[in-house]
This record gives sequence, C-alpha cells and structure tokens, in this order.
Amino acid sequence: MPKIIILPHVEICPHGEVIDAKPGLSICENLLQNHIEIEHACDQVCACTTCHVIVREGFDTLNQADDLEEDLLDKAWGLEPKSRLSCQAIVDQNDLTIEIPRYTINMAKEG
Repeated sequence: MPKIIILPHVEICPHGEVIDAKPGLSICENLLQNHIEIEHACDQVCACTTCHVIVREGFDTLNQADDLEEDLLDKAWGLEPKSRLSCQAIVDQNDLTIEIPRYTINMAKEG
C-alpha cells in the first residue's frame, strides 16, 4: 500500500504525518479519510485552489493535470512547478511526499 508523507504544516499537521493511501483516490480524498483536514472549499470539483499541494516526491507518478486544473493553479498562492490541486491528483501505487502551503486563496469566495 502506498504512503503519503505530509510535511509539517503549522495548523493542519504540525508534526507531519505518514498515512496509508488508497490508490485510485485523489490526494485530497486520502488526506480527508485519514483526518488530515485540508481545505477544499469547492467540495473537490476543481473550482478553487484551496486544496493546493506541492508534491515534493512522486510528482511524475500522478495523473496529468488537465487545462482547467492548470488554469486554476496559476492563481494559487505559492505556486511551484510541482504544484497540484489535491482533489485532481490521483494516487497510484507509489509513495508521495507532499507539502501543504501555509496559505490558500479561496477562489469561490475571493474569485
């Protein structure tokens, strides 16, 4: 079973966490099922950037981002080359290391 290593985040996961991930589910779904309360204002329909994560290891094992996700990511706080919306990034059989950015921009509210 693949693992998701979550790097420390001051509010969501202060000491970091390692969780067992279910392949075929998104990073966001895996986090929420393991009580890692990542923000997801649009209810995981790819309409905001609140679930933005940076994939520090395993980025190339994820499904490719589509144009809508890429357009939204352009508006995310702290965008990096290996940024993804966690609601759109589907876990496969490989381990991932992710960082949850310190801040989010809620496109649904602030758009």
